[in-house]
Order: sequence, then C-alpha cells, then structure tokens
Amino acid sequence: MTDIYLVRHGQASFGKANYDKLSELGGQQAIWLGDYFKHRNIQFDAVFSGDMVRHHETKDGIAEGISTNGYSLPDVTVNSALNEFNFQAVAKAYLSRYPDAKVPEGVSPAEYYRLLKKAMLAWSQDELAHDLLDETWSEFEERVYSMLTHLQNLDAKRVLVVSSGGAIAMMLKHILGYDAATVINMNLQIRNASFSQCFANSRGVHLNNFNSVPHLDVIDRLHAITYS
Repeated sequence: MTDIYLVRHGQASFGKANYDKLSELGGQQAIWLGDYFKHRNIQFDAVFSGDMVRHHETKDGIAEGISTNGYSLPDVTVNSALNEFNFQAVAKAYLSRYPDAKVPEGVSPAEYYRLLKKAMLAWSQDELAHDLLDETWSEFEERVYSMLTHLQNLDAKRVLVVSSGGAIAMMLKHILGYDAATVINMNLQIRNASFSQCFANSRGVHLNNFNSVPHLDVIDRLHAITYS
C-alpha cells in the first residue's frame, strides 16, 4: 500500500506579469505545510513534482518546514506530466471563437475565473481550435493518467507529489470516475498548499481526504486560505 499526498502549489502571483512564481504568502503556506508534516511525523520516501517554478518553490518550502534532525525530503523526481495545463492558451482559444465573452481589463479574479470555467468546458468538449492550444483535453487527461498509473505502481510507502489544481482534479477524475464538468469545478475548488491523500495498490487508487489545509485552519492563519 502506497500513501500518496497530492499537494497543490502555494499561492502564485495572480495578476502579475509572471504567474509562475509563488507570492510571499505562497512561500509561507508551503513552509507551514512542511512544519505540519514534521509535527505529525509524516515522512516521505519519494518526492515528485512538475517542472514549473511554483512547483519547485512549493517543494522547497515544504522541505524547509519539514527538515529536522535526521530527516529531510528525498531528492525530487521532476516530471512534466504533473504540470498544469496552459490556462492562458485555453482562454485565448475560447475568446478566438467567442470574442464577445472577453472581460475588461482590471476585472475581479471572480470574473476571470467565470471566463476560464466557460473556456475549460469548451476545451473539454473539443470545441477549440487545436492549433491555438498546447494540448487537447484528451491529451491532458492521458498524460495525467499515465502519471497516476506510475504513482500507483511505485515501490514506496509514502509519496509527496507537488502539482497544480488542474492536474490534481484530473487525477481525481480517474480515481472517482466523475465527468469533465466536475473536473472543472473541482479544479476551481482546490486551495493553495492543500493536500489530497490517496491510498494506492495494484488494484486501484482510493481517495482518503480532499483539499485539506489543517496547517492553515487555525485562527491566526485563516487569512492564508487562498485559491489562486
């Protein structure tokens, strides 16, 4: 039996020129998560992450928080199958087909996420021009599934996986059997530096808990529960 912790990266730099970097709060979220693992004596014998900057920075924060005498995180195995889909390309492809859906500059994040949700649904239904995308929905689904299968067959007791909301939501699709619309809804619900815990063996992968933030769910850290 392998115990898998699927961790979404800490808060990224939403609205900045480079989204693929943790905010100051995002770095702190990752350190707090590592500290939580340390105090629960949760030690990992394998670590995987995507190759995005926010994944590496989250892994480094967890490593800082978890480090204690006699234990540190194992070396990370980097695999691009754990990367997020290119949400900017999906949104642009959607607006290319539906230009009237464009939102004005400076709108609230909620307005942007409403647009992204529509764009993702169109993407999942193969309505968007392939030449405007990095990958189709089915290609995204397949690469995430291949990674989940690899994790399922590891000879490891406990595995840390640092990834992104979309990839984690897609993994959960294969674990729970839900549809594309639910992938999209789950993606937008996954909190920064949260973990979803699964148990895996040769017969399958089973979800134990979803979107947990015990390291943030304390009175002086509630402000640190974020989604983007």
